[in-house]
Amino acid sequence: MEKAGVNTEVDGKTILNQFAVVLRTGNFYDADNVAVKSAVEKFLNIANPAIEAEGVFRIDLIGEYFYINDTRVRYPLEYILNFDYLVREFRRRDLGSVIFDAPLGVDDVKAFLKTFINSIYSNTPFEAMEASLEETPGIRVEKLKRVREEGSLDRRKIVKKSYFNAVSFTKGIMNKLRAGEKVSLKKAKRVVESMVDTLLAEEQLLIGMTAIKDYDEYTYHHCVNVSVLSIAIGQKIGLNRRALTELGLIALFHDIGKMEIPKEILNKPTAFTEEEWRVIMRHPYWGARTILKLKGPDKISIRSALVAFQHHINRDNTGYPKLHEPMALDFYSKIVSVADQYDAMTSSRVYSRVPLPPDRALSVMMERTESQIDPILFKFFVNMVGVYPIGTLVLLDTREMGLVYECNPLFADRPRVMIIVDKGGKKIKGSVVDLTEKDSTNRYTRSIVKTLDPNKYRINLAEYLL
Repeated sequence: MEKAGVNTEVDGKTILNQFAVVLRTGNFYDADNVAVKSAVEKFLNIANPAIEAEGVFRIDLIGEYFYINDTRVRYPLEYILNFDYLVREFRRRDLGSVIFDAPLGVDDVKAFLKTFINSIYSNTPFEAMEASLEETPGIRVEKLKRVREEGSLDRRKIVKKSYFNAVSFTKGIMNKLRAGEKVSLKKAKRVVESMVDTLLAEEQLLIGMTAIKDYDEYTYHHCVNVSVLSIAIGQKIGLNRRALTELGLIALFHDIGKMEIPKEILNKPTAFTEEEWRVIMRHPYWGARTILKLKGPDKISIRSALVAFQHHINRDNTGYPKLHEPMALDFYSKIVSVADQYDAMTSSRVYSRVPLPPDRALSVMMERTESQIDPILFKFFVNMVGVYPIGTLVLLDTREMGLVYECNPLFADRPRVMIIVDKGGKKIKGSVVDLTEKDSTNRYTRSIVKTLDPNKYRINLAEYLL
């Protein structure tokens, strides 16, 4: 959308945000209220030049994202609540597209606003909107198209390959470093670039891979999981591809200092002694030193060393290594800390055999915001993984048991769930259901009653999620 000087990336998100403001304000006040009038006028002032420049201005909801004239609109931090609202309300009405064919007047927007609000009271809200807008020239609507899932097995294979290549590479690089051999950071960059490409194309599938924990090779999986989750957070907050690659590379090496911890300590099955904890708490320092030796002091290696050193230091400067003076945390350190804490808590380790269920880990992290974790980054993280992250075992109100298979960022409490036990208590292969589905009376067909502990039921996540 760049002919006549209209920039979709800038103007598109502004127009879309103001469109949401009009709808939200109209929900609270009468159409003639001064707040509604002001919101409508602001919308017209920025929308009409775009409509005139393009001849047509269409807003499409495809999957989780809005597109304006076929260009995807990125969700900036300051607009995230309005964007979430807009997606939620479009879905409630089965509305996929709003098309403006001609410059609008105040009365046109008011007519659309009235139609939009009233349609929700109909059993067929989209059809009600479509019929009502026949009298409003210049505004058309189209029904929401369901994203088809053809080739999902092939997509899953590609994601698996990207993930396990990264695990294999991480294992190899740590073994080489232990043996005193040289390692290729160019190859590390290629591995991370592959994960960035995979995440941008298949975010939910790659995040789902991080739910599959490997007890025997925890350190390698943990490094890759933290890299994937960090990249995903970076993508949510709007980092560009180059920055995502840099962040992913830095996150991949955050725990490299652990290779210097003696194996008899790292693999000890019982609780650590005070002296052993002192050794373990040295790994951030060892990691920073190793990274600087690898490549020398360039921009990325210095930042990698800084994050490796800081990833266990909290916002309030508690944690470890102990500091003699207060230290400002690098932005990437704050991101890696969120990813690191979540993956560590939800993983089974030698000295911590029983991991926390994902939803419980989020609760613990919530209590740590402000003092340990950046609260804004944590909000983005919860928005990304959902109230019930992938791999959470849930009981539904239909008496079925299922595993959260894919999160829904727009409806955090209504993910897609793989049914693994039917209402009769029989274990089944597992069909995937969407908890946003409603019946003919507009009621949800399934809802989560509570979460369950997969360890208690001996559920092997890999069996289902792979």
